[in-house]
Amino acid sequence: MAKFYITTAIPYVNAKPHIGHALEYFQADTIRRYREIIGDETLLLSGADENALKNVQAAEKEGVPIQEFLDRNSEVFRNTYKRLGIKLDVFQRGSDQKNHWPGVKKLWNLCEKHGDIYKKQYSGLYCVGCESFKTEKELVEGFCPEHHTKPEKITEENYFFRLSKYQNKLLQLIESEEFKIKPTNKRAEIVSFIKGGLEDFSISRSKVRAKGVGVPVPNDPGQIIYVWFDALTIYLTGIGFGVDEKRFEKWWPADLHVIGKDINRFHTVYWPTMLLSANLPLPKEVLVHSFVNSKGQKMSKSLGNVIDPFEMIDKYGLESVRYYLLSQIPIDSDGDFTEERLREVYNADLANGLGNTVSRLAKLTETSDIEFDSFLPPQKIYSTEYQQAIEDFEFNIVLHNTLVVELQIINQLINQEKPWAIKDKYRLKTVLQESINDLRALALKLEPFLPETAEKIEEQFRGPKITSQKPLFPRI
Repeated sequence: MAKFYITTAIPYVNAKPHIGHALEYFQADTIRRYREIIGDETLLLSGADENALKNVQAAEKEGVPIQEFLDRNSEVFRNTYKRLGIKLDVFQRGSDQKNHWPGVKKLWNLCEKHGDIYKKQYSGLYCVGCESFKTEKELVEGFCPEHHTKPEKITEENYFFRLSKYQNKLLQLIESEEFKIKPTNKRAEIVSFIKGGLEDFSISRSKVRAKGVGVPVPNDPGQIIYVWFDALTIYLTGIGFGVDEKRFEKWWPADLHVIGKDINRFHTVYWPTMLLSANLPLPKEVLVHSFVNSKGQKMSKSLGNVIDPFEMIDKYGLESVRYYLLSQIPIDSDGDFTEERLREVYNADLANGLGNTVSRLAKLTETSDIEFDSFLPPQKIYSTEYQQAIEDFEFNIVLHNTLVVELQIINQLINQEKPWAIKDKYRLKTVLQESINDLRALALKLEPFLPETAEKIEEQFRGPKITSQKPLFPRI
């Protein structure tokens, strides 16, 4: 049995989860379910980036002690997986001094041993929102393009990582696809960035500026390890790095990191070079998804267009929202989410499409008074095209082929053969059995995407007697 280790991004816990988190978690869960179906042993990891200045500032604004703030907000993110129906194996917190901090210090020591960490005086423009220094050319009219805030001018003595040393090696690994980045447009952005020249970057902050929160630099307690050097290490410490080497060796390297496009550079430039320095294997692949917008605009509190995924789930059902995000938001470009569009897609694809076909076929089989071949799930080996599309993360294409193209074929057969007009029982069973088998096959393809819906269809059409049930997706 092969192993498949998959991670989602490690979010800051200064604000509650939004629809973009739901998209990422559904994507990761779909991949994980597919891998389990084809026989892999899987592990899904996430966590909480807690050692960040923005968390400290949010706690201060609320007037809440920092650890209390972290405990409360991290639990919200951990519970998000449960509320989304996703089984999470590991939730590793950055403030965990027993299981996380030893691995962070170990990674630091390995990089330092190889001569890749040094200390120097530095002045720079620091964006707290990004938790990173910005160059003048990265700013738009002096503002961070991501957070629309003016970075703070910082001058202090910090530790730096020799990123420039690994420029050619990293480029070779990406271009040879030994280190894969998908989709291709996100890969091209990083290749262009690397070719523009890599500069060494700061990997610590003074304890004073960090307000004492974070992992102390080994042998220099006046410095705190920089948030990204610390947070990325969660992918290692969550599976035992620094505390349980046997478990770590079983699962590392990660087979897939699933992240948003705003943290592409951290995962495809900084992270692999840190691992190269420490002489650790690189993750095999990084999936960089785009954003969920609302009416073409980026969601923001100031615009009042932020979508709460749980409000939508309470109103329309978990699998309806899951279907929308997986089918309507392409991997390689931003997608749009509005409640109006959700209702349209729900009625067209789920109520009138899948739900109506299931009800129609169930009614025909029920009134036929025939016993059908029982459903014995075959060994779940998917077609080459289906597997390739999932492994290329083309979720929208798979769902279109399954819930539009294949449903049409099932309905065309029913319309063509007109089972309601067939008098011969043998002929009737042959026609209906073919449609039933096609629907069962469709349900197997839906398992990674809509697990609850697939299970209901498989159960209803298990046979030998098939009866009508309440609609899967009542029309809105």
